[in-house]
Amino acid sequence: MFSQFPELSRDQSHGVEDWLSLSPRAIGRIYTAGTIRGAALDRMHQSSATASFGSMSPLAGNGAEKNALAFAGFRLEADGSLFRGETLLHLPPRELAALRMLLANAGQIVSPLQLKQALWGDVHVTADSVPKCLSSLRTRLQPDNCIQTVYKRGYRLLADVRPCHDSSSNALPRLAIAPFASEVGVPHHLGTAVAEEVIARLCNASKPLASVLARDSVFALALRGLSAQQIGASLDADLVLAGTLRSFISHFRLRLEMIRVVDGVQIWVEDVLVDRDRIAGLESDLASRLDFRLQTRRFDSWQGSPENARRIPPVAHGQNAPTPVPERRAPGPGRRLSLVDRRTRRAGAARAQMNGQASASPLERPEELLSISASADHRHGNANSPAKREAYEVLLRGRHEWQSMERHRQQDGLQLILRASEMDPSLIEAKVDLVHLCLTQAFYGYMPPTAAADQVRHTAESISGFPENAEAVLPAIAWVNLHVDRNLPAALSAMEHSTHLPHDRWVTRVRANFTLSRRLFAEAIAMLRAAIEIDPFASWLHSRLAWAMHLNGEADASREQIDQVMRRFPEYEGARFYAAMIAGFNGDAARAVELAEDLVQRQPYFDPALAVQAYVLASAGRAAEARAILDRLQWLGRERFVLKSFSAAAWVALGDLDAAISELRAANDDRCPWFFQALADPRLKPLHGHPEFEELRAILPAMENAARREA
Repeated sequence: MFSQFPELSRDQSHGVEDWLSLSPRAIGRIYTAGTIRGAALDRMHQSSATASFGSMSPLAGNGAEKNALAFAGFRLEADGSLFRGETLLHLPPRELAALRMLLANAGQIVSPLQLKQALWGDVHVTADSVPKCLSSLRTRLQPDNCIQTVYKRGYRLLADVRPCHDSSSNALPRLAIAPFASEVGVPHHLGTAVAEEVIARLCNASKPLASVLARDSVFALALRGLSAQQIGASLDADLVLAGTLRSFISHFRLRLEMIRVVDGVQIWVEDVLVDRDRIAGLESDLASRLDFRLQTRRFDSWQGSPENARRIPPVAHGQNAPTPVPERRAPGPGRRLSLVDRRTRRAGAARAQMNGQASASPLERPEELLSISASADHRHGNANSPAKREAYEVLLRGRHEWQSMERHRQQDGLQLILRASEMDPSLIEAKVDLVHLCLTQAFYGYMPPTAAADQVRHTAESISGFPENAEAVLPAIAWVNLHVDRNLPAALSAMEHSTHLPHDRWVTRVRANFTLSRRLFAEAIAMLRAAIEIDPFASWLHSRLAWAMHLNGEADASREQIDQVMRRFPEYEGARFYAAMIAGFNGDAARAVELAEDLVQRQPYFDPALAVQAYVLASAGRAAEARAILDRLQWLGRERFVLKSFSAAAWVALGDLDAAISELRAANDDRCPWFFQALADPRLKPLHGHPEFEELRAILPAMENAARREA
């Protein structure tokens, strides 16, 4: 394994600093689509990963698979990436290891004992663990039924397996799309919103012509003031797409620039003109243009001299260009729904059949190059009507507003997104955003969890064809089932049906919190590390990793990790929240107080910050000040909802264990999203053994046992 990755062969005991120092491309050879693969994880993070995954099979990454393997319409790359045609599929680590074992023994029976030993090692698991794993693997390989169950003997792969030649020479160019700059007169949210939609469109392509890098990392570097070429160099990209929006009396002009990172040469420049009232759908036009450019000029042809760069004359947005448009997928579950709605595809196919025509992809027709703003059923009117365009533009404003920790901005964003979904009920993207925003508000304490859960359920029920048309909502449904309904079997089912979704900042947030709430800390740590390799400059991932280490009892590792976060992302406010708790717990009271006070000044209406400030003040011996803050939180709780889970640690630091238990009971009654994580917080160790605390801690094991019995 390590012979393939010289970056790792020099040492088998890498720490976090060494791991983060690897280039994204080197890391990407080991991690793909958020799935942890191979012995590299086991060797680098053995202390945290072994408890979760046990000893992995030699097939999980011993370096034997030098070439990709093809079977039954699938291709498994050496790094563990599984493709059906050109579509990347997500496989959890154990299912990947099981698939590799079956492939290595194609045509032969592999016993459950062999699979158990390969997937879990010496870790005790229930008797149904192997059958459930194979059942899930079968589901992911559907409609191909290539895994046979041999009664009382095991499993056998029936498909022919053949090696594929190394396709590294055909690797897609790594493309970073920076937020588009907005000049005077352009709404400040518009450049970022259009860039996000272009990213979504390219990521949804059935035959991608570029590997689009993670949005959070690219945008974070842009906010630091890096140039397009510097962003590309930091992320080891091949190409960077930058753009500038300029306002004129009747229209906007978007100037696009494709830059080759290695030498900073402009590959091409293109101007796109769009009427001020027709901004909706611009991202669809841009994605089609990019596809055409990438398709007609192969990446390896861009290695020439700067004379190859060319200037494209302005073309008005909406003007039909005689360019081929590659076929795209229907709006797949869990994807950013910037593609044509499934109902539009079905309606178009039905009309074609009635006219005796072949059913072509809607996106092959220029008139149906529609964004999500135009994805309503054509039977209900003009899909590109002014009302629908206005709804889409309201959605973009709302999305911009809630990308903040500030209470009032999130509330403004909520109202805008609600308005957009009411103006255009077919705007599925608004409903997906609404679900994510409700969960975010519940985690920040800006909305009661039960109210957030009701809104999530109502929104999911209003989505036509749910969950097929919006699988990105499933992790949120799982969270509601776990924290509010306390129905773990339903939560596990919802999460299981969304495990194929790739890394996304909202999906990964819910997944990580769901796993932490179940106290599967090693698994959560591995999950976050895998996401970091894909999205290395997403500050929230690094902060959440430090918190997961803290919950797992890794005091030194959590302190080291959060110190790194503070050095690398000094302006990220969420890092101060975790850093203050970790510093206070590890005895650095002065620094903890400084961090907490700074956070409260920045976010005075963020109640958990006040609770953390009370904790660090109590830890520093300033009991009177800590009690004053806790009293203030209690008074606020009489006027509006206040999260209780973080206050318990402050009462413990003050020595008032009964008050801490009271806060935890209130958090349980409120169905606080942090409740189960709070019970595992090392800061509450003095409560261990307390009868009422143990009663609360027994809630989750009882749910886990009930889920095992039902399974």
